[in-house]
Amino acid sequence: MSTLPPRAGRRCHNALNPVHSTVYFSPDLGKEFAGIGIDDPSAAYFAARAAALGAVGAGTVTAAFYNFNHELVARHVPAVWETASPETALAARLRAADATLRRLLGEEVVGSPEMAEAARLALDATGGCTRHARPLYAAHADLPVPEQPHLAYWHAATLLREHRGDAHLAALLAAGLDPLEALVSHTATGKGMAPRWILATRGWRRTDWEDASARLRERGLLTESGELTQEGTALRAGIEEATDRMDLAPYEHLGGAGVARLTELARGFLGTALAAGAFPASATG
Repeated sequence: MSTLPPRAGRRCHNALNPVHSTVYFSPDLGKEFAGIGIDDPSAAYFAARAAALGAVGAGTVTAAFYNFNHELVARHVPAVWETASPETALAARLRAADATLRRLLGEEVVGSPEMAEAARLALDATGGCTRHARPLYAAHADLPVPEQPHLAYWHAATLLREHRGDAHLAALLAAGLDPLEALVSHTATGKGMAPRWILATRGWRRTDWEDASARLRERGLLTESGELTQEGTALRAGIEEATDRMDLAPYEHLGGAGVARLTELARGFLGTALAAGAFPASATG
């Protein structure tokens, strides 16, 4: 039985994860990747996030990322590795993370004792993570920890994000949701990305979205107006609870007081980043 308050790990993750994700919405990522010869936004995203896996093919990226259309992935992978090696891509991503955090949080926050404390706590939490059946986490766990506290914090947030993300994919599979059904049902919760953003970035067509919605309606999970039914709401809640169980270890490892303090610090950083425009309104609007 867990010694943590209910959903404490999820609350901590929800404060940490957006700080990791800011880099993928940041103009700094595009700038850094253009500098190594990768101008296409999709190619830059695939290279940035998959580089820890090595020079893998499209099949590996599609499997690990789950909700992207394989046709889009195959358009850029493995060709992107001919332009920039995984090592070059990782270095560019870390430079982008540095620039993004300094721009969104400011130099005072980046160099603060609170940032150093948050980095120590988040890295401590990663000591409870496990590699088995978690390919994206395991690949990132083999990367060196940056020396600067704000980058160490970002690195730890990345590890915790991918650890939970790998578990979440297992929960989606167990729930019988294919990649686009997962996206449609998540958007229907009111917490997911806007459909137009998904279609623009994930490689799916409007007809694909409509077909997935029809399948969810046939299962009794979605209403004609696109809202979750009672059964759909229960399914999505069950997916999150299953993910919580599979992602409990790092937060148990950190302990209740550590989780509470890390959540507090992470929420403060996130609030500052959001106020600075970390994410485009079109992504969720």
